[in-house]
Amino acid sequence: MEPVRWGIIGCGDVTEVKSGPGFQKADGSRLVAVMRRNADLARDYALRHQVPRWYSDAARLIADPEVDAVYIATPPASHKEYALQAARAGKTAYVEKPMALSSSDCQEMIAACKSAGVPLFVAYYRRALPRFLKVKELLESGAAGEIRYVTIELTQRPPERPLSPDELPWRLRPELSGGGHFMDLACHTLDLLDYLFGPIAAAGGAASNQGGYYPAEDIVSSSFRFQAGIHGTGLWCFTSYAALDRVELTGTKGKIRFASYANDPVILTTDAGSQEFSIEHPEHVQQPLIQQIVNQLHGTGQCASSGESAARTTWVMEQILG
Repeated sequence: MEPVRWGIIGCGDVTEVKSGPGFQKADGSRLVAVMRRNADLARDYALRHQVPRWYSDAARLIADPEVDAVYIATPPASHKEYALQAARAGKTAYVEKPMALSSSDCQEMIAACKSAGVPLFVAYYRRALPRFLKVKELLESGAAGEIRYVTIELTQRPPERPLSPDELPWRLRPELSGGGHFMDLACHTLDLLDYLFGPIAAAGGAASNQGGYYPAEDIVSSSFRFQAGIHGTGLWCFTSYAALDRVELTGTKGKIRFASYANDPVILTTDAGSQEFSIEHPEHVQQPLIQQIVNQLHGTGQCASSGESAARTTWVMEQILG
């Protein structure tokens, strides 16, 4: 079977270890082209990662007849544009998270890819990581009973001082990212919960800027309810005195605790005591999901993260932010 030939639009930091090598190491996959607006940086990436071709123009990469599928690793503001271009070229799009700036943009991307007859995937790679698959296994085995509610806490320390407009990274520029750290980080947890329990049917919340370090929100609180009837609450604060990363799934027989980002074990607690499951992430955390995508494109499997599932997460974040 011929390998899926990938091109990357936006070969920045996230592609150095998390994703880029995964396209080269997944079975039945090759990375054949990369693009970055800075030609020198695109050339440097291609040389360091042994990629045959590089571009400084996304349209040229998408038009490359040797590229079958496009990984869009740019800030969210350009995800829709590049996904639509890929669809028009009849090529698979794999988009970084969050999927787009709005749920309406997500639906436009889904419709364009469906019309073109090409798949659309989103980089919610926790759906394929062994640590979180262990959480799913515990849930499906009934280890904690029937889950009644979910609690999320993610806190971080603030910057050392307020950031000037020139210092703001793209993740803290709402016109590029859709918000602040909440948009960048909460989406992974909310999408994972969608994978574990199914869609969230209702959500609301409040967002504020308490610290004044940058223009975007720095604290978000929420409550939500899954179609399955499970309730949930979440708190994300990025000006706290300490860092905390905790998700708890509480049921009728016990609870399951894990971290969305920290390298902490999964902990199952019941009346019988606690069990810890220490499961390391792979070197290239996107590689398991990339393998799922490649398998689906070869007709030998199914990817757990689609445009449809990712659009639900964008909708939930919209409801929370109001």
